[in-house]
Amino acid sequence: MAATGDGPWLDDAAGRLVRPYTVSNGRTRPTTALDLLTQVMATGTTPFGYLGPEHAQALDLCRAPVSVAEVAAHLKLPAAVTKVLLSDLVDCGALTERPPAFHNPTDRSLLEAVLDGLRRQL
Repeated sequence: MAATGDGPWLDDAAGRLVRPYTVSNGRTRPTTALDLLTQVMATGTTPFGYLGPEHAQALDLCRAPVSVAEVAAHLKLPAAVTKVLLSDLVDCGALTERPPAFHNPTDRSLLEAVLDGLRRQL
């Protein structure tokens, strides 16, 4: 039975009925270099041509700067598929991307801040 408001694309017992790589037309490589920490944001430009519902959802999530990882989590899609979708939106000018604000993801002070935040959540 489908959950209310999800339409035919989700099923309570089976989960997503459309395979993730169907969303990206089987493509596994984005045309724009994106990593999980890359920040993406909508430009306000209306994309031309057909975009699928996942593209529209991703664009809606990007009204404020957000990481690729966060978009993937909200869309409940693999990161590789999300990168392809976001890359499509960058290519048509609907999104802009920028590298993460920090350059060393293994910086000890950053990792300690993340650990402290996680401990506060528990």
